Formats: sequence, structure tokens, C-alpha cells
Amino acid sequence: MRGGDSDAGAGLCDGGPFVLAHLSDPHLSPLPGVHPRDLLNKRLLGYFSWYRRRRHIHCPHVLDALLNDLAQAAPDHVAITGDLTNLGLPDEFRQAARWLERVGSPARVMVVPGNHECYVAAPWRETFGRWADYLAGDGAVADGVYPRLRVRGGVALIGLSTARPSLPFMAVGSLGKEQLDRLEDLLEQTGRRGLLRVVLLHHPPVPGSIAWRKRLTDASGFAAVIGRQGAELILHGHAHVSMERELVAGTVPVFGVSSSSSSSSQSAPLRTASYTLYRFRRRGDVWEVLLSVRIYSHRESRFVLARERELLLPAPAIGRTAG
Repeated sequence: MRGGDSDAGAGLCDGGPFVLAHLSDPHLSPLPGVHPRDLLNKRLLGYFSWYRRRRHIHCPHVLDALLNDLAQAAPDHVAITGDLTNLGLPDEFRQAARWLERVGSPARVMVVPGNHECYVAAPWRETFGRWADYLAGDGAVADGVYPRLRVRGGVALIGLSTARPSLPFMAVGSLGKEQLDRLEDLLEQTGRRGLLRVVLLHHPPVPGSIAWRKRLTDASGFAAVIGRQGAELILHGHAHVSMERELVAGTVPVFGVSSSSSSSSQSAPLRTASYTLYRFRRRGDVWEVLLSVRIYSHRESRFVLARERELLLPAPAIGRTAG
């Protein structure tokens, strides 16, 4: 993959497009290293769900086709919004670390956690520590502290963590007051710099987008921060369905993608494995954005273009924010 690593990097700053690929919920299979002692908690329910259903839905051959398509698309950066694992087992984190190396280098790939990474509380070193470079922002931040910021080619990628252990049969997420406070400061700062702000999180932030037991519990607090400081784009996963929503009276687009490993038939296009390419180009006071949604074709055994759409996003004036 190509691309720059700073405000002065490739893309918006030299007049060319900056290309971001967004994918989510690969749920890597097969499930490695399961020992009976690992299932003496909520993971037991997750294991039964994986064995009975999920292992037939999330297919390695679909992910292989995804990696081939990504290599041809050659985006500047890749954003992955969580759920690389199924039960959050240490061996799954090892497997996912190897898979991330196939996606690209940590400098070109940014990951935010999903709820399946936090099935139960587990030591950082044995879990997320194996992905530390893929979770990292541009500056030093303590383990487990969010948001994380990367600036690439005039785009501010702001990674949040909604991942929390939850009760059996629940898959809720939350941001918490401290993370929301830091997010507000970061949106204000990046807005003053005139950057295109892309917020990445796992859970859908628009109420009603997903079942109550899988919701973002402090979605209203998140919406309030976005309303005060603004953002240009919000990307998420978790629902395993492609969706388009809006926040703040329709001014901030919110896009979710289906699972990137789903074997669902193209007769159910919103659940078919997909990822999205965003091509950003600044034109004066607006950003032109071309969305290209690519889905897995069972007939062709590869990803193909499903649809394209253009957006015009107002650019915050340098030195001034939406507040």
C-alpha cells in the first residue's frame, strides 16, 4: 500500500486523493487453542455459538479473496473496526497478529477493538499487546487509553474503544466519560488544523441501528460531543450489515460495513462480505468523497464493485471548529 504518514504526506495535501479502506468483523477461523478451562465463563456461550453457526459463516477463503482485492486496490490506509477474534483467547490474538501482517504494516493499518476481543477481562500482554503497533496512534499513549490519533495525508483517523466485557447474552459497548472528554478535545484540535476527521469505533453510534442487547450504551453522550465539535465521517462495524445513518440532524454521515468474512449469499446483499474504499480529495471549502463498496461474489470467487456514491463534506476552516 502507498501513502503518507503526516499532514505533509501523500493525498489531500498534494492535490491527489487519499484512499482509505474500511473493513470490520473478520472473525478469523479456525478457532485455535481452546481448552476446557478457557470456557468456564461467558466464553462457553460464545464457543457454542461459534461451533453451531459462526464457523460456517466466517470463511477463510473469503478473507483470502479480500486480501487479494486489497492488494490490487492499494489504499493509502486500512481501518479495521474490531472483532478479529471470536472469544478473545490469547491464541486468537496470536493468529490475528499474523493475519494483520498479511493486511499490511502497522504504519498503514489501524485497528480499534471490538466486543469479541473483550469477552472477558484478560491481561493486555497476552491479548492486545500482540497488536500494539496496529492499535497505536502517532503519539505515545498508555495501554488501553483512547482515543488514538493518526494523521495521514490531511485525514485525521480517530480510533475509539467501545469494547467492554458484558454479561452473558449481551454484547453492549460503551465509551465512558473520560474517553468522551478526550474525544471532544481531540476533535476540537484536529478541526482547528483543518483536517478531515474520520472517527472509528466498533459499535454503531446511532440509536436503533442494532438490537438493544448489542447497543452502544452511551450513544447520546457520543452524539452530544459530535454535535459540539463536529466530525466529517463516522465508520463502524459490529452489526454485520452494511448500513448508512446520520448524526447531528443529518450533518455527519455514519457508515457501517458487513463482516469481511461473511459467506452470506448475494441474495442477502447487506450481509454479504464487503469492504468500502473512501477516496478523499479537498476542493476549496469542501471534501469530495467517492465511496466504492466492494462485495464478495460467490460466482466469481472474488470481490467486485457493488455500488459507488459521491459525497461533499464541508471542511472546517483552519483555526475554527463547529462548537
